[in-house]
Amino acid sequence: MLCAAGILTLTACSDFLETDSPSKTDAAFVFSTSETARAALEGAYADWTTAANSKVFGDGLFYASDVAGSDIERHPEGFTAQPGRHYPECFYQNGTYANSYSLLSYQKENDTYASLYSVINKANIVVAATQQSDGFEEMIASGVESTMGQLYGEAVALKATAYRELLKYFGDVPYLSGKATDSGGLCGRDSIYDVILDELIAAAPLMYRVGSIPGITGKNYFSRTYVEGLIGRIALEAAGYQTRRGDISPRTDGKGNTLTFETMGTENNGASYGRRSDWRNYYEIAKKYFKAVIDNPGSAKFYTTDPRADENGRTYGNPYQYFFQQMHEGDDDYADESIFEVSLAQGAGNNCPRPYSFGRPSTGAGKNNYPCKNYGQGRINPAFYYGMFDPNDMRRDVSCTVTGSDGAKGTEIILPFNPGSQAKGGGISFNKWDENRQAKVWTAAQRKSGINAPYMRMSEMYLGYAEACAVLGDDGEAKRYLTIIRERAFPKGKANVDAFISSEGSLLEAIIDERGFEFAGEGDRRTVLIRTGLIGKKIKAIKELTTKMMNGLASDGYYQFDNGNVISAKIYTKNVDGKALYKHRLTAQCPEGMEDNPVLYPSWRGVNDDWASYGLAVDASYAPNLAIKGLFKKLSADEIAALEADGYKAVDWGNTLVNNRDEYEKNLFLDYDYTKAPIHYWPFTPNVLSNGGFTNGYGFKNE
Repeated sequence: MLCAAGILTLTACSDFLETDSPSKTDAAFVFSTSETARAALEGAYADWTTAANSKVFGDGLFYASDVAGSDIERHPEGFTAQPGRHYPECFYQNGTYANSYSLLSYQKENDTYASLYSVINKANIVVAATQQSDGFEEMIASGVESTMGQLYGEAVALKATAYRELLKYFGDVPYLSGKATDSGGLCGRDSIYDVILDELIAAAPLMYRVGSIPGITGKNYFSRTYVEGLIGRIALEAAGYQTRRGDISPRTDGKGNTLTFETMGTENNGASYGRRSDWRNYYEIAKKYFKAVIDNPGSAKFYTTDPRADENGRTYGNPYQYFFQQMHEGDDDYADESIFEVSLAQGAGNNCPRPYSFGRPSTGAGKNNYPCKNYGQGRINPAFYYGMFDPNDMRRDVSCTVTGSDGAKGTEIILPFNPGSQAKGGGISFNKWDENRQAKVWTAAQRKSGINAPYMRMSEMYLGYAEACAVLGDDGEAKRYLTIIRERAFPKGKANVDAFISSEGSLLEAIIDERGFEFAGEGDRRTVLIRTGLIGKKIKAIKELTTKMMNGLASDGYYQFDNGNVISAKIYTKNVDGKALYKHRLTAQCPEGMEDNPVLYPSWRGVNDDWASYGLAVDASYAPNLAIKGLFKKLSADEIAALEADGYKAVDWGNTLVNNRDEYEKNLFLDYDYTKAPIHYWPFTPNVLSNGGFTNGYGFKNE
C-alpha cells in the first residue's frame, strides 16, 4: 500500500540502492547468538555514523543550510562566495532561483541520499531476519524487553532515523522495505511517516532504556529512551507544516486513505505549504512519548542545578553550561543529559565537525597549533545576540561568542564582522564546542578533536512535551515544563516566565522561542520554524530588527535594543593574562554582579589554561586573554579617554556591520516575501533521477 501511495513510479531500481533480498538472509544464523545479531547491526551503525557525521548532523546538508539558515544562525562568508550553500539556505531566493540551481552545485552524486539508503538497506536485512525468526510474533505480543527485542528495535530505529533525515532534506522519497515488491517510486512522505511511526511504537516496549542495554555502556547505541524520543520528534514533524510538490496525487496516509491539508500562504513553483488535517493525532502521539521519556529516562539526567564546585578561581553555577563542558571530556565519556550521541574518536580518521564547523573559530595552521584551525561555518545573527537574548540568560554566552583564537599564538582575538571564515571574519560565532576547553586537546591536526555530536538530549523532550501540551490545550502542563527549562537558564528570580509569555503573544510561541534559546547554534531552529508555520514571521522580525540596528549605527554610531543592550560603532580591547589576574585563562560563568568585568564578561571564553604544556612557547609577555569594554553599553568620552590611558585600543565593531550591510540585511533570506511556500528542500542529483525514473519538483531542474 505504501509503495502505491505516490503517483510517480520507476521501472528499475538504482544500482546503488540494490541489496540482496532479506528473504535470502539466514535468520537462524543471524540470531543464533546475540553476538552474531549485534555484528549484523554494526554495519548499519557504521553507515549511520558516517552519514550523521558527514551528511546530516555534521558536514554535508546540515552544514550547508541547517546551521546557517534561520533567524538565529547565519553564514560567515560573502553570499556570492558560496552560492551552492547560500541559495538553498535562503529558500532559493523565494523560489525564483530553483530552476537556475545546478543539481551538483553542492551535493555530489551518491552523496547524502545514497548514504542514508545504505543505512536503510542494512537495517532492513536485520528487520526482516528478525521477523522470520522463531518466536517473533510471541515477542511482539509480549511487549517485554529482551535481547532479541532490543536488537530488532535498534534496526527499526536505524531505518526510521535514516528516513526521518531523508524526508527532512528531500521531501517525498522512495520507500524501500527490502522486499521484492518494492517499486522504488516516490512515495508521499505522509505515508512513510505513518509506517515508521507504527514500527517504532511496536518496537519500543521490546527495548532497554539508555544505560541498561546488556553489554552496552555508552550512549552511542539506540535504546528505548531514544526510540520514544524519536517517536515524539517524528510525530511533531509529521504533524507540521511542510512544502509539498503538487504532482504527487492523491496523497495518502500509511493505510492508503486520501489525506486533506490545511495550507498557508501561496503556492510556489507548483508546491504548497501546509499540514495534514489530522495533525492533532500526531501531537497526541508526541505528547505521550515525550512524557514517557521524562518519566523514565533511564540513565539520562536533566540538571536544574550545576553539580560542579567552584575551583581555581572559576565560578560555575550554570547547569546548561555543564552539559557542554561534559561534551569536552574524553572519548569514553558521554554527557549526562544526552540520550544518543554520534560518537567520534579523538585523532581518528573521521572529520570532526564539532568544533571545526560549528564551534568557536580558530585562525592558524591546520597542524600543530593552539588550537588548530577551526573554520566556523555557523555564525549568529548580531540582532539576535544583542536584541533577542535576554542579558540575564546564562545560555547566551555558552551559545554565542564574540572572540575566537589565534591558533599560532594561543591567544584570544575578536571576531570581526567582515565576511570570512576562521577567526578572520564572519562575526559572532557558535560557542558550544571549543578545543580550548577539552580535557585533552589534539593539537597535531585539525578536525580530529573527537568531540561527540549530541543527536538527542533531555531538554528536547521537555520542550517537545511542552509544545504538544500547548497545542492540545493543556496549558498548565505546557507552562510547567517551559518554566523548568527557562528557570534553569537564569539566576534565581530572573526568568520572568509570565512576562516572557506575554511578550511572545502566546504560550505556544513562547515555547517555540524558548527552544530557539535552548538550541541556539545547533541547527535546530530552521526545521522547527518550518514545521510550526512560524518561519515567515520570525524571518520578517529579525530582518526588521536588523534594519533598525543598521540605521541606528549608520546615523548615531550606536543602537540600543529594547532589552537595554547597546551595539556601538567601536569597542575597546586590551590583552591581559587571566591566569595572573584570576588564576585561570579559560573562563566559566561570570560571577553575578561582575558584568562590568572586561575579562570575565561575556563568560565562557578565554583560552586553554596551559597551552605551554602542549608545546606553545610562552614568556613573561604572554597575555592571551582579551579584555573588552563597550560591548553592550555606549561609552562616554571620559570613559574612552580613561580606557585609552590604560592601554585599551579602539576596534571597529558596528562600523564593520554597516560597511557590510548587504551581507547581514539584504542577503538574509534574499528576496523571501514571507508568503510564498518556502522551497526548503534539496534537489535530487542527476544519477538519482536517472536511476530512479522520477523527476524533481519545486521548480528544480531535471538534468
